Amino acid sequence: QVQLVESGGGSVQAGGSLRLSCVASGYPYILGWFRQVPGQEREGVAAMDNVGQTEYSDSVKGRFVISKDDPANTLYLQMNTLKPEDTAMYYCAAHVRYRPDVPLRAVDYDHWGQGIQVTVSS
Repeated sequence: QVQLVESGGGSVQAGGSLRLSCVASGYPYILGWFRQVPGQEREGVAAMDNVGQTEYSDSVKGRFVISKDDPANTLYLQMNTLKPEDTAMYYCAAHVRYRPDVPLRAVDYDHWGQGIQVTVSS
């Protein structure tokens, strides 16, 4: 069983930066970040597999960077040049088994953290 615990959210002004962290128990093959605004579907933001392959949504490319500290089993999301439209609940997610691609669809992930709020004010 994989458990995921997020930290690092909060409030920031537009143009600012935040870094999210997710400590994972177990060793899932893929870890990813998703976000959700009330009334909307959960959106894939970025994900990384165990060999360093990454995927980013078009909305965050060039602004967000996903990385992992393997010894600490911790996933990070460095969020730069934040915009008000980045405001959402952010979730860490895990896909346990090997697959050749790095998906950004919520349905492809089988474990989820509790979520953490990120608020960007204009």
